Amino acid sequence: MKDNGKNMRLREWLIAQIDSGKYAGLSWENQEKTMFRIPWKHAAKQDYKQDEDAALFKAWAVYKGKYREGKDRADPSTWKTRLRCALNKSTDFLEVPQRSQLDISEPYKVYQIQAEGGSPIVSPGPHAILLGSQPDMPLNVPASLRPQISSRPEVDADWKERVDSYGQTQHPVPLDTEKQDQRAPTDCDMRIKTESLPWPESRGSDCAPAHHLLPTTHLPMLRVTDFRLQVRLYYQGQQVQDVTTTTPDGCWILQGSAPVENERIYGPCTAEQVRFPPPKLTQVPSGIAEAMARLLPHLERGVLLWVAPDGVFTKRFCQGRVYWHGPLAQHQDKPNKLDREKTCKLLDTPIFLRELQQYLYAGGPTPRFEIDLCFGEEFPESSQNKAKKLITARVEPLFARTLLQSIKRSEPEVMAAVQMVRTGTEGN
Repeated sequence: MKDNGKNMRLREWLIAQIDSGKYAGLSWENQEKTMFRIPWKHAAKQDYKQDEDAALFKAWAVYKGKYREGKDRADPSTWKTRLRCALNKSTDFLEVPQRSQLDISEPYKVYQIQAEGGSPIVSPGPHAILLGSQPDMPLNVPASLRPQISSRPEVDADWKERVDSYGQTQHPVPLDTEKQDQRAPTDCDMRIKTESLPWPESRGSDCAPAHHLLPTTHLPMLRVTDFRLQVRLYYQGQQVQDVTTTTPDGCWILQGSAPVENERIYGPCTAEQVRFPPPKLTQVPSGIAEAMARLLPHLERGVLLWVAPDGVFTKRFCQGRVYWHGPLAQHQDKPNKLDREKTCKLLDTPIFLRELQQYLYAGGPTPRFEIDLCFGEEFPESSQNKAKKLITARVEPLFARTLLQSIKRSEPEVMAAVQMVRTGTEGN
């Protein structure tokens, strides 16, 4: 197949490159030619050779008209990011992490080629989760929970990984590379989809010990499809803003406008902008309003928050200090500061699901998913109430809240189903 036409999709173009044998390390993974290896060496490695290790990424940039030899500055990290983004947003490919090898001298990733159109395989039978020790004994999920989880993977959403100034890959950041469905998802929409959910094996006691719980490494195909965030802003404990994001790009919380330089690097970002309202327009005391007015100029550029398949992330851009508290916070009664221009993970989805499992089956505590931000003042502090802080924000990922609420509503039904499975197992 020739690759000189400009109308080929990534699927056709990439298959042509694999078959050409031009690129070292780019090869078929199986005889059926349904999976392939793609070289994935980091530019920081001592043995990195741009002409060889970045050749495929450069070829894609040239093909898409994003790089002109002799006119544009060579940027291997950006080339790699572009192809990675194209692979992840395409419905033709699905990464296979368990086959990838990223810690060897010649690292590579493995991708599976999906059926034409990327249509996910749908089980004709009822939704079921297979118990680890009894693969032939499915645990039927209650009807009220079926919209929340699925036993089948789904192709990833549109993602582009953020690259820092050293070309190192950090956590994925969603970008609006294609038009998304802007309607607010209903309770009937899929929230989480995974190939292997962390449900426990059949138990011999009422409380499942920790070793019965699947570790997070059993969740390689986790997919979150509800990327909305609810953001509430507070001025000294008084709510002044309540916004629910409607795009998968997350949101900025800021004074002023989002940093424009990011568009030059990553393309137009449609993350919603949640701005601090002028203190004088709120009902806070005049003295407090004056203090807030002095603080707000330091919050220009703000913080960016987004939901990725594996959790909730943030990145601080403003000069003013920002502190946070949440499920992954290092300290519970001492300040946790967000470092400037460094990605910080605020919630880990596999951990949340594991805690949800412990809550449902082992009587564990209710999983936490709320995230608090405090602008300009140290937080948390054991000696001061959050309501005393000048400016705070409460951020909640809706997929976590909706899933927890569904679990609570369905708890008796789920427990009855588990008991039936356990009884049937013990009787065999």
